[in-house]
Amino acid sequence: MKKYVPIFILILLLLPVININAETLYSNVEECDLPSYFSWRNINGIDYTTPIKDQSPAPTCEAYALCAALETMMQYKLGELYEPDLSDCHLYFYAGGTVEKGYVNLIDAANYLVDIGVPDEGCFPDPHRGFDYPFESLEGWENRTVKISDWGWVDMDIESIKTALIDHGPLIICISVWQDFFNYKEGVYKHEWGERVGGHVVTIVGYNDNNNCWIVKNSWGEKWGEDGWFRLAYDADIFAEWYGDGLAVMYLDGVYGNLKPDVPKINIEKPRKSRTYFFGIELKIIFKNLNIQKAAPRIIGDMPLKLKTENTNKMEFFVDDVLVNTDYGPPFEWKINIRPGLHTIKTFGYNGVNISYDIVDVFVFI
Repeated sequence: MKKYVPIFILILLLLPVININAETLYSNVEECDLPSYFSWRNINGIDYTTPIKDQSPAPTCEAYALCAALETMMQYKLGELYEPDLSDCHLYFYAGGTVEKGYVNLIDAANYLVDIGVPDEGCFPDPHRGFDYPFESLEGWENRTVKISDWGWVDMDIESIKTALIDHGPLIICISVWQDFFNYKEGVYKHEWGERVGGHVVTIVGYNDNNNCWIVKNSWGEKWGEDGWFRLAYDADIFAEWYGDGLAVMYLDGVYGNLKPDVPKINIEKPRKSRTYFFGIELKIIFKNLNIQKAAPRIIGDMPLKLKTENTNKMEFFVDDVLVNTDYGPPFEWKINIRPGLHTIKTFGYNGVNISYDIVDVFVFI
């Protein structure tokens, strides 16, 4: 009997090793089972992402990237495509961001989503101003917020990012920006020329092993890249570890709250930022070298203000905080006929339950 004791002891000593190896093997099987293609733009033929936005001319990319991820998670959770539109500006400024310093701390913004949440765009629309300004979301915005239960960092290796994309949803990534990134039009991006000019925060929504790339949503409008999107090479070596070693990829978890509030949806389609209007005819922006607020539409002659509205039964039009028109039924109309100079136009929509608004700064020549 004694001769079997050493063998028995040896088996007991090896059990932890055997167990660890089994766990490693199981983990490798999981990695091997990852699909060669995955995208939140195509989950069984359904695109859960929301339309491309344009943050310019403000440095609000962190908030835009976070909201892009949240909006996709909201639609997936409800199993409904309704194009939620969260207030990127609310998240940016209320979480401590300023235009002067050029960013909001991503950790502060993520914690804000846990503690307080972000309301819909109608509470605080983006005025597209390249400077700091007094801000305040509409009264009652606290009842229109979306929150998360948790967030965290993802290891920066390919398999970990793939797994997190599938398990948690779109991911927020911090990247370095080189000059050639501004000129990207199509294909798989990898830095080739130019100096490093800054940093950016964007949203990974998928990957494609056939092209060895990530599928990424930007916030520079539809004119940039592949209709506002880009493909990023796995080996682009672009992640920026501003928050510590290995900390450049963030996941969000547990979206909840007022995912689909009963609110009017208001969007000023014309005049658009960075455009010129000659008696209503839209042109590319001119008079760029004049000392005029960047991105503010230039208006020459009278033109109709074009609105896109949903769930709205009354509209009020304000110029420089003075009520100039009220309309009680669609199509809601108002003609821009105001004195020369810089003005702020606000349009407030009502549905009997809530209020939403949109805003645009314009410069009128005649």
